[in-house]
Amino acid sequence: MARFDFRFSRQMKLSPVFLPGILVLLAGCAQPVVPLLGGAPQPGKIYRVKTTAYTGKRNGIGKPLQHGPVTSAAADWSEFPLGTRFRLVESGKCYIIDDYGSAMVGTRTIDLCMPSTRAMNAWGVRTVNIEIQEWGSSRRSLEVLAPRERVRYVRRMTTSLRRQSQGIPKKFHKVE
Repeated sequence: MARFDFRFSRQMKLSPVFLPGILVLLAGCAQPVVPLLGGAPQPGKIYRVKTTAYTGKRNGIGKPLQHGPVTSAAADWSEFPLGTRFRLVESGKCYIIDDYGSAMVGTRTIDLCMPSTRAMNAWGVRTVNIEIQEWGSSRRSLEVLAPRERVRYVRRMTTSLRRQSQGIPKKFHKVE
């Protein structure tokens, strides 16, 4: 996707006659961005989330991290269950939640796996739009996490997953 050079835009002079036409064109292309406030995200909708980046060798289920057409990502599995597939709207890159980390628990942040430390540092922290393609399995998340409950942050995820399975709504904070 091409980026618009804003320095060039300051030099351009638009005629007031063309401005309403441009605004109509832009409004017709826009999709609503839904902040993630509560409930399970629905496939096909676009959500705004905070992302960070990491590197590593193995994911939360003991397999090598994926790089390629679908790349690994880490999240709180009680918020984005194991197996959740999503696409970054801005770049079109696809990810699958197959890892978790203590820094992710309760933050509604997704940690994107990068192939190198340089790429990880270049990503930094970004708030991006994602499109959920397939919702993961809370049951499978609980199966993987249950034997690891002696760790406090894992216990937080399993407690939340069990409450969700009992129909108790989870309270989310607004991602800004």
